[in-house]
Amino acid sequence: MGLYFLDRLLKLFQTTPVKRLCDTHETITVNGQFPGPTLEVRNGDTLVVSVVNHLAHNVTLHWHGVTQMRTACADGPEFVTQCPIRPGGNYTYRFTIDGEEGTFWWHVQSSGMPLTVYGALIIRPKAGSSYPFPEPKREDPLILGEWWKAPRTGGASNISGTFTINGHPGDLYNCSSSDTVIFPVCAGETNLYRVINADKNTKFFLSIEGHLMTVVATDASYTKQFNTSEIMLGPGQTTDVLVTMDQPAGRSYIAVRAYPSAEGVVFDNTTTTTAILEYESAGCSSKPGPAHLAMPSLPAFNEGNRSPRKAQKPPRRAGLGHKRARSRPKAPNQDSSPIPPRTSNYIAMNIGQRLR
Repeated sequence: MGLYFLDRLLKLFQTTPVKRLCDTHETITVNGQFPGPTLEVRNGDTLVVSVVNHLAHNVTLHWHGVTQMRTACADGPEFVTQCPIRPGGNYTYRFTIDGEEGTFWWHVQSSGMPLTVYGALIIRPKAGSSYPFPEPKREDPLILGEWWKAPRTGGASNISGTFTINGHPGDLYNCSSSDTVIFPVCAGETNLYRVINADKNTKFFLSIEGHLMTVVATDASYTKQFNTSEIMLGPGQTTDVLVTMDQPAGRSYIAVRAYPSAEGVVFDNTTTTTAILEYESAGCSSKPGPAHLAMPSLPAFNEGNRSPRKAQKPPRRAGLGHKRARSRPKAPNQDSSPIPPRTSNYIAMNIGQRLR
């Protein structure tokens, strides 16, 4: 699956070998990436996405949380608001962002398609408008998901091999010591993290060792701000948090743990995935050896009758070196610089042939 501007529409992409947990699987990717690229638009923009289906089965796309005003045919559920895009066919999604801003996401909406085909959709305020909070220094999506040891589709639930942050399992899993997402930060800055739960069934708790989070939005709606040491997201939910980098130079774990409310739920993985905040002044990337980082406080797996805890900042513990996950090239629409005002965004998707 490939996401391109129109002038690259003819470039053919196929499934990409992706290695996780010691094994390599042919995976449907977007621009060769898993997860897919982040789409960034402004409130008032018209988004145009052209999809060409090179797969052997039907496909549609859904824009999770976006209100389709008089454009229900762009919503994505197959045989409900549109006929599916058949193998070799194409379809153009066109809709206007009207009065919405915040963190959304997109994913396939077709029966039988893998649950790993998704990406973030960021809708910023209109040009000349601003957030209802101080402008953050940086913004990053944190997409929570799963990785299956065998091909996983939309049928009944089965047991995954690992939970992931932005497609990576973190260093608590086998063969994953160098497969951990690292977010570079500078002391004193305040950053915005857009957390998306792209998992189908699992609730997650998230915490950052040594740092408090200020919740500023949930499900793309600004909310009364409050500080907390942990957040929980149900399947499909999004939460935006501001984090001030007020710790000494070093590294801090971002930890995510599954939280099933039902009793007797079984996982064949550790239930916890990690990423790392790395203060750029630490110079940790040049230090060899595994990381020795403190794990933030999280509720126990399957803990029942949970009551809220007062937000507390645990003491900072310095960590040693950790290999940086191999960076992937950004798609053309993933420029981190401010987005200029525009009225229309034309994007094309090529969905590559799945290898057998």
